Amino acid sequence: MERTTKRRILDCLEREIPHLRRYARALTRDPESADDLVQDALERAISRLEKFEPGTDLRSWMFTIMHNIFIDHCRRAKRQGASVPIEEWMKNAHAGPTQITALEVRDLADHLDRLSEHERRVVELVAIDGKKYEEAAEELGVAVGTIKSRLFRARENLRRMQNDGKVAEERAAV
Repeated sequence: MERTTKRRILDCLEREIPHLRRYARALTRDPESADDLVQDALERAISRLEKFEPGTDLRSWMFTIMHNIFIDHCRRAKRQGASVPIEEWMKNAHAGPTQITALEVRDLADHLDRLSEHERRVVELVAIDGKKYEEAAEELGVAVGTIKSRLFRARENLRRMQNDGKVAEERAAV
């Protein structure tokens, strides 16, 4: 293709940009994506300028290129699945510190060890193993009421030990 012909086509192409933008916005319904689509279409058209036949409708040729690029993007997006902006992903990507949880578990284990054998066994059966009061009572050979009262006392003792530990931490911090 001659240099002057290419220059004339590029000038005509430049005059088509507002029409391309309108069509791109109609396709994408997003101004930012529309600008990207126009840029992609212009890049493809300029790189394949020798395939344009002078005398044919340049706008139609450009709209076809843009439509094909849009369809390609839609198909690619469908194959890749939903995309999440990196900023949004990063907000949810952090993991909380695990040291505190590990320390709390260690403290709970220490507190459980300080309970009486009866209370600790009831906590293990009901709170840790998830057994019903009746099952725990049958396993320990005591009444259901006994299980309930031991569990109540064990929880109260654990709560007290936990609060005592917090008070000690606060005193140490001061």
